[in-house]
Amino acid sequence: MERRKLSMPELNRLSTEEFRAAEKFPLTVILDDIRSQNNTGSVFRTCDAFLIEKIYLCGITATPPHREIHKTALGAEESVKWEYCASATEAILQLRKSGYLVLALEHTTSSLNIRDYMIPEGSKIALVFGNEVQGVSEEAINLADACLEIPQFGTKHSINVSVAVGITLWEILKKIKLI
Repeated sequence: MERRKLSMPELNRLSTEEFRAAEKFPLTVILDDIRSQNNTGSVFRTCDAFLIEKIYLCGITATPPHREIHKTALGAEESVKWEYCASATEAILQLRKSGYLVLALEHTTSSLNIRDYMIPEGSKIALVFGNEVQGVSEEAINLADACLEIPQFGTKHSINVSVAVGITLWEILKKIKLI
C-alpha cells in the first residue's frame, strides 16, 4: 500500500472565523503561573486541536500577543478564546459560579488516577495545570472538586505541562465520549 501525507486542503481545517463560531467541547483550561511562553503557546495549539472553549491565563502566565507564544501556538492564540486572571483562584471561583466541575492535575494525598476518574454526565469541566516547578498552587488544589494524576513509571514523576494538557484533554474527551 502506498501512503502519502494529506495536503492542506485535504485536512479540511477550520478557518479562524469558523473555529470561533464552532460549538466547542465543554472544557476549559486554567494555566496557573506557567513560566514558559513556549509551553503557553503549545497549550493554545493543543486547545485549538481539541476545540476547547477557553483558556484562562493566570498569574505570571504570559498573554498574547507575545513572540514566544506565537512561535509554538502557530496562530492558535488567534482562534482560541482566552482571558487573563490575576490568579487561578479567581478563575476557579468565576467558573464555579457558571457550574463548572474543577479538576486539578497534581500529585496530592487524595489525587486519583485519571483513568479511574468518572466524569459526571453533562459536566462542564475546568482543568487546572500548574507551574513547571511548583505545580498547581495550594489554593487552587483546595478549591478543586478533585485532583487527578497521569500514571507515570520513570524517575521524574512529572511531565511537561504542555504534554500533560494534551494527555489530559484526550483522556477527558474519551471519558465524556466525544472522541
